Amino acid sequence: MPQLTDEALTERPDPGTWMTPEEYGASRAALWTGAVVLVTDTDGRVLVQSVDYRPDRLLPGGAVDAGEAPAAAAAREMREELGVDGRYPHGLAVDWIPADTPGIPPEMRFPGEILHVFDGGTWTRERIESVRLPAQEVTGIHFVEPDELPALMDAGDARRALSALRARINGGGTALLEDGRPTAPTALDRLGALRGPRVRQHGAWHPGPAPADLPLRDRTGWLFAPDGRVLLLIERATGTAHLPPPTAGPTTGALPLGYRHADQGAHARTAARLTSLPPGTDPAYARLLATPEQVRELSDWGAAGHEELAAVHAARTHLSLPAPPRTPPTELPPEGCRW
Repeated sequence: MPQLTDEALTERPDPGTWMTPEEYGASRAALWTGAVVLVTDTDGRVLVQSVDYRPDRLLPGGAVDAGEAPAAAAAREMREELGVDGRYPHGLAVDWIPADTPGIPPEMRFPGEILHVFDGGTWTRERIESVRLPAQEVTGIHFVEPDELPALMDAGDARRALSALRARINGGGTALLEDGRPTAPTALDRLGALRGPRVRQHGAWHPGPAPADLPLRDRTGWLFAPDGRVLLLIERATGTAHLPPPTAGPTTGALPLGYRHADQGAHARTAARLTSLPPGTDPAYARLLATPEQVRELSDWGAAGHEELAAVHAARTHLSLPAPPRTPPTELPPEGCRW
């Protein structure tokens, strides 16, 4: 191998590929940077705010100032817009918004934007009541169901908010988006989870079998795979999540878990361990494995949701199954599977 002299090491590279620092700086794309925060209440509804300068709703947040870190901008905007102090170190999504996005006035000379979506967590009633709005700009806050976002927000903002919410439920890390659409869609993204109404059951939770004198409205199952996750159905037409019927597959160790008292009747739940999953017979539904927490977040179960979740974990322990880590739900093949 020939030896390189000091003179050779300092020679200028091929002028066709070499740029001065000034030339390189001029070649780089200039984009705006923004930061917003996704907050939910204990029922899983999303916080949006009304503003005095546009008709649609927005997630709280705004522009990142020169020299400011995006997380610092998120904290500053939350303080300025809602009067709450906090830190938001966990990112849910980073979105690239193209320069030709419809609806932006041409005189704005919008160059495109990188927008960070941070996780604001779940707010209790006490924290919500601590919100103090500024004298101008923000005129109100509202907690809305996820499926209401497309009707209330700009189309791109709604896509971004739903993608960020799915990323939070997935627990698989920060999602990369292009105009609100994930570059690597998960099962929840592909199926459009949360674009339709969540199943709503706000009745009180009662452990054990439903009383014989209470009309039985339906019976669903917490059906466990060997890894501790449970079977979940997603309606392809709406993205709505459902617990399956107890007969969705062969099981062992079945027990009456409890029931919801709602609609003047009982919505009964059973728990069991799946021994296999037969081929799917209804193409209207996708079958996934998800953690019990993910099932709850995709449903609207009201204040008693934590009681039902505690019963589910007790049943999992009774069935000698592990506690599953939060990972993106896995779509199961139509031909079924055996364990």
